[in-house]
Amino acid sequence: MQAISGAWRTEGHRIAFVPTMGYLHDGHRALLDEGRRRGERLVLSVFVNPAQFGPGEDFERYPRDLVHDGAIAEAAGTDVLFAPTVAEMYPAGRAVTRVTVGGLTERLCGKSRSGHFDGVTTVVAKLFHIVRPHVALFGEKDFQQLVVVRRMARDLELDVEVAGVETVREPDGLAMSSRNVYLAPEDREAALSLSRGITRARRAVAAGERSAEKILGMVRDTIAAHGQNTIDYVELVDPETLEAVNELRGQARLVIAARVRGTRLIDNAALSPG
Repeated sequence: MQAISGAWRTEGHRIAFVPTMGYLHDGHRALLDEGRRRGERLVLSVFVNPAQFGPGEDFERYPRDLVHDGAIAEAAGTDVLFAPTVAEMYPAGRAVTRVTVGGLTERLCGKSRSGHFDGVTTVVAKLFHIVRPHVALFGEKDFQQLVVVRRMARDLELDVEVAGVETVREPDGLAMSSRNVYLAPEDREAALSLSRGITRARRAVAAGERSAEKILGMVRDTIAAHGQNTIDYVELVDPETLEAVNELRGQARLVIAARVRGTRLIDNAALSPG
């Protein structure tokens, strides 16, 4: 693997890019594998971005292991591993200039994590300008992030395709996340209530249920059955605008955020009446 350089950007190869905060798992490996298929050169960035963490969130304790990440990146055929420091990304000590995507960032995770998406879009815009990829891969587990970054790239005419890759799950169904390491063994069953709620919703839709109120009620009941769980939101939304859907008539996205004790987890799934 090599470092980012001006020469790298002028080689003329199709560049696939996977931006991450590191502590890689099989979900990230799926992104790298897709990038390897879609680009002649594959770039991975590892950067725990302070601008997307709010007060009291887990920036300081977010899991980090660059040696581990490098081994996974190399095994996946990554050509460039870019791991800048905070000082390199924010020479002024913070993001003085910020990128904001209105509307999409004001609901769902944006309600409870004020400023989070400004931090995401600011750092991703910077990374896009540094790497200059042709295609960037993002996991569908962070569905709102995918929609927001895709809108930013389109509105700013950044000339990069933003592609989603299907959520990778652990054998028991839990969506893979670097934050899963926070879960105590006794909280694992409670964490699985998110994916089980999705399964219950899919079965209801397959049986003919179309009411968002009833579908969401099933999911909330499944999650709330575990006393250590606190629901942030359970919504059925349009997959492009993220606006609430009252009745399932076409493609929609079931999106979930909940805390299992102190660990915030998110999950989502596509729902369709046909």
